[in-house]
Amino acid sequence: MTLLQLRYAITIAEKGSLTDAAKALFLSQPSLSNSVKELEKEMGIRIFDRTNKGIHVSKEGEQFLAYARQVLEQADLLEENYGHKRKKKQQFCVSTQHYSFAVNAFVDLIKAFGEEEYDFSLRETQTYEIIEDVAALKSEIGILYFNDFNYSVMKKLIQSNHLEFTELFVAKPHVFVSTKHPLAKQSQVTMEELKPYPYLSFEQGEHNAFYYSEEIFSMMERNKNIRVRDRATLFNLLIGLNGYTVCSGVIDEKLNGKNIIAVPLAEEGEMHIGVVTHKKSHLSKLGVLYLQALRRYAK
Repeated sequence: MTLLQLRYAITIAEKGSLTDAAKALFLSQPSLSNSVKELEKEMGIRIFDRTNKGIHVSKEGEQFLAYARQVLEQADLLEENYGHKRKKKQQFCVSTQHYSFAVNAFVDLIKAFGEEEYDFSLRETQTYEIIEDVAALKSEIGILYFNDFNYSVMKKLIQSNHLEFTELFVAKPHVFVSTKHPLAKQSQVTMEELKPYPYLSFEQGEHNAFYYSEEIFSMMERNKNIRVRDRATLFNLLIGLNGYTVCSGVIDEKLNGKNIIAVPLAEEGEMHIGVVTHKKSHLSKLGVLYLQALRRYAK
């Protein structure tokens, strides 16, 4: 196995075809194909699935390429420090449920990083995709929660993907409502009082089971349900329809606006919010900085 072979495989995955990858690498297509086949033979895996419709990264290939990217990043760092090579643009990715503190920590990371060039990604996405992203090393850190209801399912999913969960903080249940909501001025609200109002939650795609919900008490039956994909839509509907969503209570006025508040929910329960990381991967310097920023907001 050589670094060049790893670069070839990654380029094919990025381009999505042997022809385009060969052009980008200034190689003949047969030479590129043979080089990758030799790599697959040596590693004892099938990196790509080859069909009449083209070439696609296999399931085991996704993880292999994730490790390959890490190897190449470390090789690039060695060259930068000792080979007088131009410093490479730094990359970092986080996948998270919809938490304002995750965004704030991301802002802090970029300010602390202070480099002129970088390529960072913050993916506010679905629960199952967070697990997949970290398992495939597409994201270095994932952020999600578990409670008594989903614990066994989430624990099994995390363990089967060779991940580990580290708790940041424990939150009591709250609801986000508009400042003009009829219940907004109460010291706490009950589920019974919320019955007449639309319940808003984040859609989980193919994995829309209660266990993957971002909201605690998701299994409760409600007469009015609205599912959305992004934070802005959810907050607009909270205001426009006097809706509500169940949450951790952590709120940021700059991100969420002055028209949204958190009110304690009179229900027993806890949200254990934390990070998932891959057992076989060590946090990069950027990962450590981001985790430190998260912990500042978790206090």
